[in-house]
Amino acid sequence: MMDLFGFLNLNELALGLSQISLFPFFDMAHYIVSVMSLREQPGALEVSQRSPLACWFSSMLYCFAGAILSALMMADAPIAPLSNTTNLLLATLMWYLVFYCPLDVVYSLASIFPLRLVLTGMKEVTRTWKVLGGVTQAGKKYKDGLFVMIAVGWAKGAGGGLISNFEQLVRGVWKPETNELLKMSYPTKVTLLGAVVFSLQQCRYLPIQTHHLIFIYTLFTVTNKMRMMLLGSSSYPFSTLESVLYKTLFVRPLNFSALRDLTQSCASQNTSDGSTSTGPHAQNTDQSESRESANGKKTN
Repeated sequence: MMDLFGFLNLNELALGLSQISLFPFFDMAHYIVSVMSLREQPGALEVSQRSPLACWFSSMLYCFAGAILSALMMADAPIAPLSNTTNLLLATLMWYLVFYCPLDVVYSLASIFPLRLVLTGMKEVTRTWKVLGGVTQAGKKYKDGLFVMIAVGWAKGAGGGLISNFEQLVRGVWKPETNELLKMSYPTKVTLLGAVVFSLQQCRYLPIQTHHLIFIYTLFTVTNKMRMMLLGSSSYPFSTLESVLYKTLFVRPLNFSALRDLTQSCASQNTSDGSTSTGPHAQNTDQSESRESANGKKTN
């Protein structure tokens, strides 16, 4: 892999990307896109007018859900991600501008497709660092804990989707059918993929340097997300493979008609056996009753 990056003159680019600072521009893009996603949820505007505090709290969950969920999983204080005052104030400023800016100037500008495309691409860059941060955080505490690293990296990169039901409760909405574990969205799936590959790399099962994997995964997420937005498509490159694996490993055809016919035949057989067995018993009972009545008459 090192030779390939050197041949394509991408080694310095990959190293530079791994050293890039997310604050303030990439973090700002993440906050803007996250709050815009909240605003576009049904009923979110009504909540913003009825209860600004609930709206702000939901926005902070959208912005910091991954850090909060991963902190809970690592037995850390869930409020610790909010201790960074600078990031909290920046996220709050983006929330206010998206929801309450006069004439909706900020939301209208950010909704312009070319600008939103750029902001979304910048948000996907932050996803890489969140996943890698979660995997590294778990790896420091649980050496070679592959599944723990995957779980924490997944939670930190896709926390907003994984705790979406709790966030909906803040806005007075209860939709259990939208649980991400029941029907995963694209961000949740691609984050799980990233958590797996970064965990394998950290455990040295994947022979590739960290900055090379950062470059490959970031390039994949950014280009694929932009492709989906440009084409208006919700499919991603591994959808076919996912469908094949699901049908191969988890779908088991059951012949319910044969089972139902067998059950009905057993039930009818039991009924016929019961009627034939009770017939002589009923006759014996009638005969004994008639004898007792005859003896009673003779006694009288």
